[in-house]
Amino acid sequence: MDDAIRTENLVKRFRKAEALRGLNLTVPKGAIYALVGSNGAGKTTTIKLLMNIFGATSGRAEVLGLDSRQIRGTHLASIGYVSDNQQIPDWMRADSFLAFLRPFYPTWDRQLEDKLTRQFDLPLDRRLRTLSRGTRMKAVLASALAFHPKLIVLDEPFTGLDPLVRDQLIQSLVERAAESTIFISSHDLGEIESFATHVGYLENGQLRLSEELTTLVERFRSVEAVFDVVPTLNSTPRKPAPISNSG
Repeated sequence: MDDAIRTENLVKRFRKAEALRGLNLTVPKGAIYALVGSNGAGKTTTIKLLMNIFGATSGRAEVLGLDSRQIRGTHLASIGYVSDNQQIPDWMRADSFLAFLRPFYPTWDRQLEDKLTRQFDLPLDRRLRTLSRGTRMKAVLASALAFHPKLIVLDEPFTGLDPLVRDQLIQSLVERAAESTIFISSHDLGEIESFATHVGYLENGQLRLSEELTTLVERFRSVEAVFDVVPTLNSTPRKPAPISNSG
C-alpha cells in the first residue's frame, strides 16, 4: 500500500446541507499533504470522517490501509491527531499530562518527549489552563509526536498563533517528516507553502485540485512567464519614421 489516506466518493450531509460532495482524495505515504480551503469548505469534516469522529453519508475512506469506520482504541496508537479546538484536561500540569498519556502508546519515546519539551520550552510544572494558547498547542503537539506515529493529522493547528510559535511547530513537524506522513488542514496557503510537499484545494465540499506543490508552483511560474513575454495589448505601436524624398 503506497497511500496513507484514500477516499472514494466520500459524501457527508448534515440534514439538507452537503458538507462533502464525492471527495476523492489520495495522500501518498511520506507526504506532507496540506488540505487548504476557506472556512466552511469541508476540511474539518474530512478530518473527522478520517478519524471516525463522524460517519460518512456514503462513500469510503481508508487510513493506513484500514477502513476509517474501524478506527478506534489501539489503532489510534499509530496516529497523532491535533485539532484547533481539541479538548484537553487543562487542570493537569504539563508534565502530568504527558505522563498520563504514555501508557496508551507502546512506542512512546521518553527521549523524544524530553527533546520536544526542551525544543518547545514547555513549563512542565504549570497547569495547562494557565498557559497561553500557543504553549498549550505545543504541549498537545508534543504528545502527538512523542510516540513516533505513522500518520500525523493536524486540523488548523496554526490558527491564531504567534509567528514565532508557528515556526517552532513547523520545525518540529519537518523533523518528524522522515518517519511519518503528515496531513494538515489550513485556510491559509501562506502558512504551509514553505514545508508542504503536496497540496489539495477544497471548495464547497469538492476537491478542485490535488498535486505536488513543486509541480503546482512550476505550472504557475510557466503561466507568469508567458504573460511576462506577451506584449501589453494596450501598448501603442510606434509609428514608422517618415521617408525623406531628396532631389
